[in-house]
Amino acid sequence: MSATPRNPTERFSSRVENYVRYRPSYPPAAIALLQVRCGLGPGAAVADLGSGTGILTQLLLASGAQVFGVEPNDGMRAAAEVLLAGAPRFHSVRGTAEDTTLAPDSVDLVVAGQAFHWFKVEPARREALRVLRAGGHGALLWNEHPSEGSAFLQDFERLARAHAPEYEQVVGSRADEGAMREFLGGAMELATFPNQQRFDYPGLIGRLMSSSWAPEAGHPQHAPLLAGMREVFERHARNGTVIFPYLTLVYYGRMRPPSPR
Repeated sequence: MSATPRNPTERFSSRVENYVRYRPSYPPAAIALLQVRCGLGPGAAVADLGSGTGILTQLLLASGAQVFGVEPNDGMRAAAEVLLAGAPRFHSVRGTAEDTTLAPDSVDLVVAGQAFHWFKVEPARREALRVLRAGGHGALLWNEHPSEGSAFLQDFERLARAHAPEYEQVVGSRADEGAMREFLGGAMELATFPNQQRFDYPGLIGRLMSSSWAPEAGHPQHAPLLAGMREVFERHARNGTVIFPYLTLVYYGRMRPPSPR
């Protein structure tokens, strides 16, 4: 059996290829929100914390901003460097949310796409406030399953609960509003946007295996999970594909140091 890495920064080391090919991006309206409300755009400097393979980084760069992709996992960081090779405003940084290695007062916006639940909230907030210029913003983006999902999604989640021991723990820890409010500060706001992917069967399995909770080959639940997923796909596919729905959540706000007592 292949053990799941316990260090959060290494959990995706064996999943980089699937992550690059099958993880969802973020809708244009979510990026437009960052431009209107958080100062994203030409001339802005952004720290993308836990930037992974560069999915969100690529969209931030398209706004004209300078982006520091801060990623501790060597494989994921290397994938982003390939994706964004030649992008003049992209800076690949080996660091963590708690220790970015960035200079003080050097960025206007800190963001995290699908990564915040791996952060240690208090030291990550201290680090964000250290690197942010006065008046800077923070934004935390998530592609989550909608509360009223499709019949396909309900079957997908039922199968995950049955065969993936870590599913509830990992998914339940995401989009924790209390932790995000602690990180961003009391002025946190939320905007939501519909999003989706369409998969054939190999794509659905790639999307499944990009998740840190999915048992990998050698785990006793890996084969039963894939067999069940084949049944789910055949039950719900139309014209050879299924739609994987998301609700994109954007939590954002201006980050301020605590008031002196």
